Formats: sequence, C-alpha cells, structure tokens
Amino acid sequence: MSTSLITNIGELTTNVGSPDGDCLGTLHDAAVLIDGGRIAWVGFAADAPDAAREADDIIDAGGRAVIPGFVDSHSHLVFGGDRAAEFEARMAGQKYAAGGIRSTVAATRAASDDELRERLRGFMRELLAQGTTTVEIKSGYGLSVTDEERLVTLAAEVTPEVTFLGAHVVPAEYADRADEYVDLVTGPMLDACAPHSRWIDVFCETGAFSVEQSRRVLEAGVAKGLMPRVHASQLGPGDGVRLAVELGAASIDHGTYLTDDDIEALAVSDTVLTLLPGVEFSTRQPYPDARRLIDAGVTVALACDTNPGSSFTSSIPFCIAIAVRDMGMTPAEAVWAATAGGARALRRDDVGVIAVGARADLVLLSAPTRIHLAYRPGVPLVDQVWKDGVAVAVLAAPATISGTENHGSLAR
Repeated sequence: MSTSLITNIGELTTNVGSPDGDCLGTLHDAAVLIDGGRIAWVGFAADAPDAAREADDIIDAGGRAVIPGFVDSHSHLVFGGDRAAEFEARMAGQKYAAGGIRSTVAATRAASDDELRERLRGFMRELLAQGTTTVEIKSGYGLSVTDEERLVTLAAEVTPEVTFLGAHVVPAEYADRADEYVDLVTGPMLDACAPHSRWIDVFCETGAFSVEQSRRVLEAGVAKGLMPRVHASQLGPGDGVRLAVELGAASIDHGTYLTDDDIEALAVSDTVLTLLPGVEFSTRQPYPDARRLIDAGVTVALACDTNPGSSFTSSIPFCIAIAVRDMGMTPAEAVWAATAGGARALRRDDVGVIAVGARADLVLLSAPTRIHLAYRPGVPLVDQVWKDGVAVAVLAAPATISGTENHGSLAR
C-alpha cells in the first residue's frame, strides 16, 4: 500500500484533546502520515519518523490549515423534483409549517432509480468538494414499501450511514389514518428497509407523528437491530427530546425550541443535539442558542440537513459561518461540532479526528487557520480533500438539479 505525508501544516486540528484543555488538539508546524487509508502517525513535522520521510507521496501544505473531513450526520439526499417556488414564497412571507414533504414524495415516486442515483452521486461529489467525507442519508420521500426500500438501497450504495425514515410524514393516501400508516411503517416497510439501514428515525412533531406513534416506530426499529435518532422540537416545544433520551437515541436533530428540562436531560445523556443552521436560514425561524446549550454541557453537532424543502444547502462551511455569526458558537466549537460532533452523533470514533488508526479523511484549507471558515463566509476555502487516504478531485460545479418543480406548502 502507498503512503502519503502531508507536511508543513501551519495549523492542524486533530480533535484529540490535550492536557491544556484544547479539545481540538491543535498542533502547529505539524505533519500527518497516511498509510493504507488510515492515519499512521501525527505530530510535529520536525519529529517525523523515517517512514514518513520515505513516503511515496509528500505534500507540502505551505503553512496552511488541515482539519478532519466534515461529518454531516443529517441529510436527505435521495429525492426527485425541486421546490424553488416554495422557497421564493417563504421569502415573501409565507409561513413555514409541516406537511409539504408530500410534494417531494410525488416527484420521488415518479423518478426512476437511475434518475435518483445520478442526482445522488452528484450530491456526493458536491459534498466532497466542500470537505464532507462522511454523510448520513435518510429515506423519507417514498412513504410506500417499494419506494422506501429503493431509497435506502440507493443510499447504501454511497454510505454505510443509512437511516430509514418511513415515519417522515403521513402520505396523502393515509390522510386521517395515521395509526394505520404507523402499522405499515413498523411492519412491512420496516421489514423491507431494515436490511439496508443502520438507523431508524421519526419526525416527532405536530403535523407529523405524536409521541406515542414515534415510540412505536423507534421501538420497532430497535427490535430489528436499528439504532434510533429523532427529529424533534423543530416547530415548537414537545416531548420528543425526552423520548429520544429515554430510548438512548444517538441524536435528536433540530432542537429549535427546547425547554430548560430538555436541555438538562440532554446534558446528562449520551444523546447528541444536532443543530441544522441551514433550516433556520431557509425558513426564517429563530436560530437555536448554541451558546446556552454548550454552556449547559450538551454535546452539539452541526449538519446541513440537505433537502429540497427547508435547507437546500450541502455546505458545512456555510453552516459553520451561520453557527458562529448567529448561534453563539466560537469558530473552534463550530468546527468541532461539524467534525467530532457529527461523528459522535453517528456513534463513530474512526472519523472526525486525525489520530493514529482513524480513517485518513482530511481537508487542506486555502487559509492559515480554521477560523477562516467563519471569517470568510461563502469563499471556497477547501483546497484538497483526502477520503480514506486518497486525494479526491475538488469540483467547482454543484450537482445538476433538473426535473419538474414541486409546488408544496412546506417542509423538509
């Protein structure tokens, strides 16, 4: 196997805590040795072992910053159609509510596997170009046994982090029969999707699924060997946080409206709160107070929630800039949340860090420090990306979006 040495790194973010309290484990004048897709050595460039100096490929970082690849722990990348008109209406004052997912469901059901696959792979290239090397992908735009199964199957072609989200919203054909739809989700649909999934999720929210229905979905998934995650407290306060903590969910996502009791419960649990700044940007809802959460001891992750309805961005750097500007996070906290925090939300210890034995997923920035991710918002600072030790092309063009636009009333 070939080896690569990245040296002359001005600022290296390892996310390996140090005795002085720096949870980002920052090293200056550093180097990283990659061997067979894993990190073989990390340290000061001057201390590089002989094996590093004899690497097959030596990359001079030129004093620039290197960070772990971003870990995006919440996305909805398999869908058909487009909802630009809905965004335009919302920017003109239309209220955000839960339910318009159904328009994307119709477009997704109408799309062929090849159409969905082509768009999905375009999004994956788009994510890599912006430094995201690990991504979780949810289903939820099929809402029938056949369509949910094909969505998780397509997602599994590009990531091991696949989430079955059949309980995204009640589809039109089950209007006023939500409990019957939950029977379908927890029965034939789960049977079909569980073999292709790692996670089970539910949208526990007014307009989607009640706490009782959400419990049924999550417990059925756990019984099938899937691990739980929960969408909750996006549109208003509710009991979703307490349900997530009670069931040992890896993460609760959104958390726009949290009570003091919610925060206290999260702070003493292993459940990560995944914040999704792109949603508040796109819906004009209030941004969560990340400062309050972090100060209370809650573990926070940042993710994009890429979806056509409420957050059509795939840029973690964009989310970092929002988190620093509008959510009270420091640049260091935001970078940690988008790397190590995302890894914790996926219960992973082999990504989100630059440490011996971890996957060699790294990002070289066109900047001297990670601060520039927030300091220079909107500027493409990702210079080079390594995924499993392999340098990947950084493409300037975004994924191609085509197809019939959907005129829905809302949602994800």
